[in-house]
Amino acid sequence: MGGGAGLVVAAVFEDRGVSGGAALDRRPGLLAALAELRRRRAAYLVAAKRDRLARDVVVAATIEQITARAGAVVATTDGAGEGDTPEAAMLRRIVDVFAVYERDVIRGRTRAAMAAKRERGERVSRFAPYGSELGQGGDLVPAPAELLALRLAGELAAAGVPLRRIGAELERAGHRPRGRAWHLTTVARLVRRAQAGP
Repeated sequence: MGGGAGLVVAAVFEDRGVSGGAALDRRPGLLAALAELRRRRAAYLVAAKRDRLARDVVVAATIEQITARAGAVVATTDGAGEGDTPEAAMLRRIVDVFAVYERDVIRGRTRAAMAAKRERGERVSRFAPYGSELGQGGDLVPAPAELLALRLAGELAAAGVPLRRIGAELERAGHRPRGRAWHLTTVARLVRRAQAGP
């Protein structure tokens, strides 16, 4: 495929904004391409690079199996791992493993960056965490009423009060959740924030 091989493009599919690490059921473009392979009896499923096709070893292997059942082969425009020799198959597996490694490195760096921003009290999403609100400059500033709710939740949890009761106590004390009610997951998140400290 690296040289173009004189092939005709039968159809183009894309999953815009979807990571190659996503599960197959979250890749509508890829699923449509695999279905089209069977319908057209195409010879190749072509991607720019293998890490664009998948950043998960199991997903990559599944795509190859589905493609093979349709009587086609997976190919890339850079020609990496082309052929049906054991060496070519090994190279494809190596490329897939490095794609997973790169994805994990990116995730690790992102988590570290987010943790550093949280440590500095900076916003890490378009929503302010409970106990804070967005100031005029977009910085996080304390939300006094929510800080009181956090403190109460922490005190009740430290006293061994169950989460469902904590929600009821918050409601009774006049503390309002950001959603419609104090759900168990919301209360659990609140308690974790309270236990983590300021």
